[in-house]
Amino acid sequence: MAFQLPFKFAGSSADALSSSRARPSKMMEYDQPLVWVTLLLMLFGMVMVYSASISLPDSPKFAAYKNTYFLTRQAAFITVGLLAGLFVFRVRIATWQRFAPWLFVATLVLLALVFMPVLGYSVNGARRWLDLKVIKLQPSELMKVVAVLYAADYTVRKQEYMHKLTKGFLPMAGAIGLVGLLLLLEPDLGAFGVIVCIAMGILFLGGINAVWFGGIGALLVLIFTAIIALSPFRRARMFAYLDPWQEDNALNKAYQLTHSLIAFGRGEIFGVGLGGSVEKLHYLPEAHTDFLLAVIGEELGLVGVLVVIAMFYWLVKRAFDIGRQAIAIDQTFAGLAAKGIGIWLGVQTFINMGVNLGLLPTKGLTLPLMSYGGTGVVINCVGLAILLRIDYENRVLMRGGRP
Repeated sequence: MAFQLPFKFAGSSADALSSSRARPSKMMEYDQPLVWVTLLLMLFGMVMVYSASISLPDSPKFAAYKNTYFLTRQAAFITVGLLAGLFVFRVRIATWQRFAPWLFVATLVLLALVFMPVLGYSVNGARRWLDLKVIKLQPSELMKVVAVLYAADYTVRKQEYMHKLTKGFLPMAGAIGLVGLLLLLEPDLGAFGVIVCIAMGILFLGGINAVWFGGIGALLVLIFTAIIALSPFRRARMFAYLDPWQEDNALNKAYQLTHSLIAFGRGEIFGVGLGGSVEKLHYLPEAHTDFLLAVIGEELGLVGVLVVIAMFYWLVKRAFDIGRQAIAIDQTFAGLAAKGIGIWLGVQTFINMGVNLGLLPTKGLTLPLMSYGGTGVVINCVGLAILLRIDYENRVLMRGGRP
């Protein structure tokens, strides 16, 4: 027996090795929790859009609409977004990197086309849409995901110049400045702010000189301050934000903010119940778009708001985790793109929630994945599909395969 034991041990380890090779890896092919959180946010948003918009046909502006008009359209947008996401998921990340500069130029052209009399479409004085008959496309939403890809590709291409102002930062600043000029002409200061945060965030993560980054950040603050100070309606909105309960402000520029705060106040801890909102009954404008969180706060209370915040926090954290993993296996473009998607969703969510809660001045930015809107929902799905593809390629590479 003493002589047989080594032989049997060697044989059993060989069998175990053969068995482990035959047995498939338990690592999932894709990030299922990420998919489920995304679907939950969209479906929850669809329910709240229906709740927030069900009474709109009672007003003269929407008298021709059915009670389910916004619900059915949001369901259609989500379906299109999921189909677009399935298509985008099949595109390799290397392909996105190769075409990122061309996508940026094409989206710039789309931003310029909104000013053409035939194609441009205006709502409430803002010219942000292209009327393509079948759909109304908002190029500023498309530019958000394209800015992520372009900034990530630029940072990889210019890595050796990241510490230099002229070759590292100024070309990117010129590109984003051109985007900003077009967006301010629409006007769409909110989208410009999100895109600036995306570009600056990716440049920072890509290793831009810290001194230049701090100086540029201070300069951007001055630029945005000047834009607000030189614009009468933006200046009036800022003063109204600082004192929303003053009578003139409450009835004018701070009307949305005060009614949003009333909605949160009525909701208290557990809310008044799904469908029980009073503020959505023509008191709170744009309740199904920019101020959807206020309706959630009124109907589902603090608990409902905290659940939404927790899901978005998890989503953004997961994007950064995927990005960090990609960079660890030398997929720098993929890693920066994943983190850029996290910055995009995180910044836009923070601004929307901050506006709803009165922490930030009123700005027309939707809550990603949840608010009513065609282009926004579809582009959110596209961005998250790219994130899922990055994670998928990470898993394939860690198994020793090729994406």
